[in-house]
Amino acid sequence: MNLAAAVVVVAAVVAGCADVPLEGAPKPSKHTVPRTGVTPSPKPTTPSASTPSTPKLPAAAPVLRSFPARLPNGKPPLFVVVSFDGAGDLGLWAHWRAVAKQVNARMTFFLSGPYLYPEDHRTDYKPPYKKPGASDIGWGDTANILGRTKVLREAIAEGHEIGTHANGHFCGKDGIGRWTTAQWTAELNAFDRMVRTGPTLAAGKTVQPPFDPSTVKGMRTPCLEGNRAAYRAAMVRRGMLYDASTPGYLAWPKKENGVWNFPLESVPLAGTKKITLTMDYNLWYSQTKAKRAPVAQAPAMKAQVLATYRQTLAKSRAGDNPPLFLGNHFNHWNNSVYSDALTQFVLETCKQPDVRCVSNMELASWLAKNGVPGRS
Repeated sequence: MNLAAAVVVVAAVVAGCADVPLEGAPKPSKHTVPRTGVTPSPKPTTPSASTPSTPKLPAAAPVLRSFPARLPNGKPPLFVVVSFDGAGDLGLWAHWRAVAKQVNARMTFFLSGPYLYPEDHRTDYKPPYKKPGASDIGWGDTANILGRTKVLREAIAEGHEIGTHANGHFCGKDGIGRWTTAQWTAELNAFDRMVRTGPTLAAGKTVQPPFDPSTVKGMRTPCLEGNRAAYRAAMVRRGMLYDASTPGYLAWPKKENGVWNFPLESVPLAGTKKITLTMDYNLWYSQTKAKRAPVAQAPAMKAQVLATYRQTLAKSRAGDNPPLFLGNHFNHWNNSVYSDALTQFVLETCKQPDVRCVSNMELASWLAKNGVPGRS
């Protein structure tokens, strides 16, 4: 997702202390409709979202591995969950898949629907309070759509998980914060249609979808916003299992509104008293107010981000091994400080004996089998 023009969205009070900005957001859409605008119909204008799933389509959230309930030291595994928003850039797909292979990691990629849908069919999408075809992240073109379709299939075959990042990425006062459960249901149905029909529309001939969208089990909302109860009700009706959108703490997760709450965690920025979320945009904001620093500062800034990850890992080990949730975008923000720091952390951490680098769905599966440590 191109967030070069990112603006700071509403700050969230985290850990009962400092205000922490949420994920960066694009500029608001130029095309809006008054609040009284009609809620879009979930009925598609392209091939039906209710078409039965093709049995050959892979599941979006494979769970191919199992993990012990306890390690030899008596603690549960120390799960590190790495996830990405947008999941569009093909070069970064290749990078992160290669990194994961080196250390037997699995990751979660929250896909934005328009990255699989061609621009000349954009008006099929009718988001709440916006004109048909509105999107703050643009639309796909044939080459990228077909490239992404291929890479999504390959990533799933390698054990990675695909979640949803919804569609138009509408943030701020005119964004998703006011959407109802019915509007979220329509948004998720639109995501299904984009996945099912986008590759065929882009190619001008039948192309099998990259995965069965009905098997998506988790979501991260755009800019981490939205009425939690409203969108989680839509998720529960679809059989989804977890929400990865909220600010939170380094602690074992719990269920809220019928789904697992897998938060981005509030942690100290190494060497400072600042509190940040474990998301690249928030780290960037904490370091430079989300402005690009001189390239000469990149090594020191990368070292600070890496130290932040390491001290969070150490804090988990000092307790009962609560999982680390680390969020990134497909980007090279701030001279690639955040992608480079996360790459190094994954390579040095995921083969440590007590660590398991897993997808969100693998963690949800482990919790379903073993329960939350320390809770009856």
